[in-house]
Amino acid sequence: MRPAAVALVALLVLVIVGPVLAPYSPTEPVGPPYALPGEFGLLGTDQLGRDVLSRVLAGGQPVVLTGLLGALAGSVAGAAVGLIAAVRGVTGAFLMRPLDAVAAVPPVLVLLLVLTAVPGRSGIVLAVALAGAPLVARVTAAAAAPVVSRAHVEAAIARGEGMAWVLGREVLPLVAGPLVADAGVRFVGAVYLVTAAGFLGLGAGAADWGQLIVEALPGAVLQPAALAAPVLLVALLAVSVNLVADDVVRRSRTVLA
Repeated sequence: MRPAAVALVALLVLVIVGPVLAPYSPTEPVGPPYALPGEFGLLGTDQLGRDVLSRVLAGGQPVVLTGLLGALAGSVAGAAVGLIAAVRGVTGAFLMRPLDAVAAVPPVLVLLLVLTAVPGRSGIVLAVALAGAPLVARVTAAAAAPVVSRAHVEAAIARGEGMAWVLGREVLPLVAGPLVADAGVRFVGAVYLVTAAGFLGLGAGAADWGQLIVEALPGAVLQPAALAAPVLLVALLAVSVNLVADDVVRRSRTVLA
């Protein structure tokens, strides 16, 4: 297994079991405010004397799970529209226009607009899906276009096979690699959006990484570990997912060739 994949798996395991491994409750004061790493914990304490390590371990699940749900919903919806656009040009163009309009709106603005109407975690998932689906549809349509013109796809259409059969049996297997790689990129974008929601006080959990970052900013000079820990974990997650996605793209080129 490649180093990026190992790092990603290790980080995901840490996110899953983190709340169990946390030495203290994420809301329990365990020492003086802004205590440096050492006597009062491996990463010290925050502005209210809470254990930073426990809060970091508890803050990963809301970010990763919410981002994963949003990225998955956006990827499935976008891939369905993109595949239809590749096979049925007129119908696909009709479906792509609303997505193009959504793609013109900055993702953070989409997040704020959706959370105004649907507050809470479901609103964040919906916003992430809406922000990612247009780009997924574009990538899918571009990847599927050369496959649709292949002889085996034209033969299936000539035999009178249904749309779902043609897309699922003849087209989707050949574009699955790029779609999986793109899903990784969308997941990274989803993590950024969920973290931004936490930073703005609209997060998916009581102590997600975005909220930890904004809480640590005023005391960053006194207790830099409280700010560095969630920032580094978000960065490590993004870099490892992108490297794994790049590896998937390289492997998929041999299938499409």
